[in-house]
Amino acid sequence: MASHRRPKQPSRTRVTVLTATAAAAVALTSQAAHADPKPTKKEVKAKVDKLYEEAEVATEKFNGAKEKQEKLEQQVGDLQDKVARGQEELNELRNGLGSMATAQYRSGGIDPSVQLMLSSDPDSYLDRASTLDQLSGKQADELRKIADKQRALKQQREEASDKLEELADTRKALGGKKKEIQGKLSEAQSLLNNLTAKEKAAMAAADARASRASSSRADLGNDVPESQRAAAALNAAKTKIGSPYVWGATGPSSFDCSGLTSWAYSQAGVSLPRMSQDQMNAGTRIGQADLKPGDLVIFYGDAHHVGLYAGNGQVLHAPKPGANVRFEAIGNMPFNTGVRI
Repeated sequence: MASHRRPKQPSRTRVTVLTATAAAAVALTSQAAHADPKPTKKEVKAKVDKLYEEAEVATEKFNGAKEKQEKLEQQVGDLQDKVARGQEELNELRNGLGSMATAQYRSGGIDPSVQLMLSSDPDSYLDRASTLDQLSGKQADELRKIADKQRALKQQREEASDKLEELADTRKALGGKKKEIQGKLSEAQSLLNNLTAKEKAAMAAADARASRASSSRADLGNDVPESQRAAAALNAAKTKIGSPYVWGATGPSSFDCSGLTSWAYSQAGVSLPRMSQDQMNAGTRIGQADLKPGDLVIFYGDAHHVGLYAGNGQVLHAPKPGANVRFEAIGNMPFNTGVRI
């Protein structure tokens, strides 16, 4: 006999769960369809190059803060030495004054008129009285010296205190720039890590080819340096071709851009400022058409990159993180000015 029971209806809870699951799946599918596509190798390279440029801007500011810190540390040390020496001199003056006061007390404790009356040798007393007058005069001079020394010490202590505050601010700025640089480089590395092994290898090979080609086959023409120091600086820099770029480095095994130029000129006996912006003002500015081998070449509007002109439109420089010291066409970067040292 056939059953007349009605088929069991699905529970409302189960229908709700199934509906929610289906909706979530549709939403995820929609999001995936509209998600940003994975950046191409070309786009990643452009972003990484931009981050490296920003890191170099921060590096030059870091270099300036570090140079300022070193100068302040020297100034603070000199001031502290002066204060210590001044305190010793002040102590000696005070001790001398104390000895004078003791001698005066011993010889001048009796009223001068009574001493004269009691003296068996008035002439001898008059000699002693004259000495006491001289002693009082010398004592006054010593008091003036002590007052002057105290004023000088106070001024030096205040100056040292101001320098210490400035040094603390500079160290704080230095730490901030270091953190900024490391953040930029870390972000660039994260982008590179998202590339496939094949894409990474292709980018590395392209950069290696650029370094080899620019360094081994660069045609520098027949231009002659304007001075012996320019020639010596360029020759010194050529010995560092292939050395890695490291931010904040000044050689002899690794360099950043201004680290290379300052090191090269130091080999020629010339001291350059640490920052590229300051190196721009270290000599006579010249146009691109007037460049000679060994002249500095400043790039970008904010002057955050510098290299050495090598001749025939080529620059020798420390390019960026991940690259080595090499020759490169001057037109690859926006020219700012040349500088003849």
